[in-house]
Amino acid sequence: MINSLGIPTIGFGTVNTRNGNKAMKLCPCGYYGDGTSKCHCTEDQIDRYKNKISGPLLDRIDMVLTVPPLPKEALLEQTNSSAESSEVIRERVLKAYNKQIKRQGKINDKLIPDEIDKLIKLDKDNKQLLEMAIDKFNLSARAYHRILKVARTIADLDNSDSVNTQHLTEVISYRRSN
Repeated sequence: MINSLGIPTIGFGTVNTRNGNKAMKLCPCGYYGDGTSKCHCTEDQIDRYKNKISGPLLDRIDMVLTVPPLPKEALLEQTNSSAESSEVIRERVLKAYNKQIKRQGKINDKLIPDEIDKLIKLDKDNKQLLEMAIDKFNLSARAYHRILKVARTIADLDNSDSVNTQHLTEVISYRRSN
């Protein structure tokens, strides 16, 4: 099964969990970070709001993305020649999905740690990058394996046979960016 992308509304972030995408407000009023001055929450209120999510729960969240609202000019513009069409994106996702099924008989999310270790071979530089991320973000073994699964998925979407530094840095940037 391929999870669909959640489309957040103003003031919401999209949280990708094991059971699908979840939208979460970034502050009590929901306007923090939207580029307007509508948010009247204090830093203390925002910190308390964010701290309601426990560390073990955060550890299970693969990606934290803040999606700002589109400016009205972009909404009113009827054509956007630089954007990929939904059909092109769909084809790339299906190709990555089929590649995963052919390679291992299941999607990357369902891999167990032993399978991950056999499937994803990291060079010295990538191991060092992950080691720095583990130290900086105090990542658990669960988080380490989840980073590798998402990196493998990004590599599949990139039509790459191996996970490289670019894939790992992208995944690490999605972890706890709050």
